Amino acid sequence: MSESRMIRGTIILSIATFLSKFLGMLFVIPFNAIVGDKGGYLYSYSYTPYTIILSLSTVGVPLAVSKFVSKYNAIGDYRTGRVLFRSGMLIMTITGAIGFLVMYYGAPALASLTLGSEGKDADYQSLVFTMRVLSFALLFVPPMSLMRGYFQGFQSMGPTAASQTIEQIVRIAFGLIGAYVVVDILNFPERVAVRDAVALVNFGAFVGALAGLVNLIHYWFKRKRYMDEKVAASPPVPAMKLGAMYRELIGYAIPFVCVGLANQLYLLIDQFTLNHFLKLFYDYSTNRLHAIVSNLMMYDQKLIMIPVSLATALAVSVVPAITASFVKGDHHEMRLEITKALQFVIFFTLPAAVGLSILAYEVYALLYGFDEGIRIGGEILRWYAPSAILFAGFSVTAAILQGINIQKVTILSLSVGILIKMIFNPVFIKWWNMTGPILATDLGYVVSIIINLLAIREITGYRFGFIGKRFLLISIFTALMGVAIFVPSWVFGGLIPATRWESLVMSVFGMVLGAAVYLLLALRSGLARQVLGRNVPVLKRFM
Repeated sequence: MSESRMIRGTIILSIATFLSKFLGMLFVIPFNAIVGDKGGYLYSYSYTPYTIILSLSTVGVPLAVSKFVSKYNAIGDYRTGRVLFRSGMLIMTITGAIGFLVMYYGAPALASLTLGSEGKDADYQSLVFTMRVLSFALLFVPPMSLMRGYFQGFQSMGPTAASQTIEQIVRIAFGLIGAYVVVDILNFPERVAVRDAVALVNFGAFVGALAGLVNLIHYWFKRKRYMDEKVAASPPVPAMKLGAMYRELIGYAIPFVCVGLANQLYLLIDQFTLNHFLKLFYDYSTNRLHAIVSNLMMYDQKLIMIPVSLATALAVSVVPAITASFVKGDHHEMRLEITKALQFVIFFTLPAAVGLSILAYEVYALLYGFDEGIRIGGEILRWYAPSAILFAGFSVTAAILQGINIQKVTILSLSVGILIKMIFNPVFIKWWNMTGPILATDLGYVVSIIINLLAIREITGYRFGFIGKRFLLISIFTALMGVAIFVPSWVFGGLIPATRWESLVMSVFGMVLGAAVYLLLALRSGLARQVLGRNVPVLKRFM
């Protein structure tokens, strides 16, 4: 495959991945309008264990398969990749079935751990039901993910991009239409309507996965002849034993699993502690508890992942260059690439997180409606938004560690961070109420990032003096941006908007003004050119 086709395929996959994630983030806005806090409460509590069980069912194999197949295809050994694909499909089917059984039959235990209640409680029964409906998706997602990895090993990104987009569109459309019909057309009693609406949204994961798998099977038969010819033309080589294959595969997979699971493990700790300790320390009403949990684990949490996704994607894009320079022993170039990665995260995430924090009440009212929940949701978002900096920081430092082949440190740092979260979560809930879980998460991520940075310095000799100065400069620009956003908001409307229209005006005005101030400072100081590169045409014209 030519280099231009490979680059085109990578761009297509990147766009499809971003589109899929962005649709997933936008999905929560109409979802909130249909089912409210009670629906978000059930959805977030059912989806967190599903995501973890899915990650454990696939064990990071799909992403690792693309790396494994690509490696052996590059040396002309297409047969080894095909053997791995066949055995991998069988294993993914089995592990998916096991994951389904664990979640389906383990739903009562998971619900009890989450809610601390037994069978007669309405929330308990609803959570068990929605978990069991969601578990069916585990039957199809693992083998579908493996097929994507195999196609990517051939540098064929189109099938993955198409199936990923189709899966997300079908999942969202089926779920939202079903939820709307149940809640607004059939007029079931509220408790039943919300439960069934969330169940249909969860079942959308199964329908979407089935649609994505059908699309991949279509591509398989369309391209099977080409791939079979490659396998048949492979030179005779000693057959690689499956045990050796999977040892190599797991070595590739573990870092993917750790980074992918990090945020979900933090949310799982919240899931098993929030209900118990919020009731113990504050004796909240059911409605207030639903509002706090749905915002901590879903509505606000989804919002802060938008700047994280963008900044991390930009930063991680330089990791292959880090790997190449590390392997060649070019330490100067490697340190330059590490600086690029860290700069990207700070340059994009810091102002986005601070701006979102300042405009928290306005943005929350704009997206989720102007009702009594704004005081809870806005307050949580104000404290949660800065966590985006830490989420992105952990992702990029873990990616750098992977690039320099010391993935074990990622496992260590994640484990320490999770342990800190487990220890301090109850204490912080008691001290700081609904913002306590956020602060416990922040503390865990800070420690994990420090461990990662120390390992990077130890292995590469990287010194953080320059990046510290760059962080200080970006912080100053961000502070000036924050003042520019806060003062008009405070003068004309106060921190909490009085109407939905006011929240729209203040959100748009604050975002535009903040972005203009920050970019003006970054451009005129030369910071933007240093971070983004000297050959960006718009920067050249501006300067």
